Amino acid sequence: MSPVDPVDPVIRIRFGLTPLERIRPWSAERPVLHWFGLTDGWYCLDLGGHEVLRYSERTVGELRGGREGGPPHPYVDYYVVRLWEDLIALVSGALEPVPQDLVDVAATLSPQWEWHDTPEAEAALDWHSAGHLYTDYLRVAPHIRCWRTVVGTEGTEGTDDIVTVAWEHQPDPEGVIEFAGPPTGRVTMPTSEFLAAVTELDRALLAAMDQRIGELEEAGPVPGAELDVEQLRREHRDRATWLPRARDRERGTDWEAVRIGARLLLTPGLSGN
Repeated sequence: MSPVDPVDPVIRIRFGLTPLERIRPWSAERPVLHWFGLTDGWYCLDLGGHEVLRYSERTVGELRGGREGGPPHPYVDYYVVRLWEDLIALVSGALEPVPQDLVDVAATLSPQWEWHDTPEAEAALDWHSAGHLYTDYLRVAPHIRCWRTVVGTEGTEGTDDIVTVAWEHQPDPEGVIEFAGPPTGRVTMPTSEFLAAVTELDRALLAAMDQRIGELEEAGPVPGAELDVEQLRREHRDRATWLPRARDRERGTDWEAVRIGARLLLTPGLSGN
């Protein structure tokens, strides 16, 4: 019997860190190297074979034609911890299964909300925003949203427990930044696969940062920059608890309030009380 080929995962999260010698301290007045800044690098979300945060060839060419030569890769260039933090926030706030009557609202990346100042409207807005992967720090930010659905009785045979991730690229008003591939898309995967991908990112980034801090401990003071390696170690130990705490978080969304709020926000002409 021939071996069974492993099924390729629907989601992959890849990153690379900028070489330590090229990391620039924060602040010209008081240059400092800290945990966040030491994660400078690139990252990419591969969803169903599509690299969502990959720039088009034209954009890569324009970026490399600049004064500093641009990045040596075609991906979003930022602090990797930013993606790590925001994926952990999704685990913490967006993985409570969505009731079937709210799935269409969950699947809308940019709802046309009508403003209403009520507790129910606020509950609906908080719930919907919790499903967005924050990307507003990028020059042109794609909308990326995820939600979880469970069809059947959770934990029983025959249950479909899945996470859906949808994306929508926004046009650059200046026409410079564009991403490769289709402007919109959607993939589904078992919830366990989504959590495994976030867990692997957590493991890989913490391992890379542990090595980076170790190199700084051995090298000693960095000329022209403030560096507190003991603080780096304390923060590193704290960040190692973030994902376990997010997975253990009790959610308890008030779905009835969300239903009422969503009806208010999506129905033109109604006035809030």
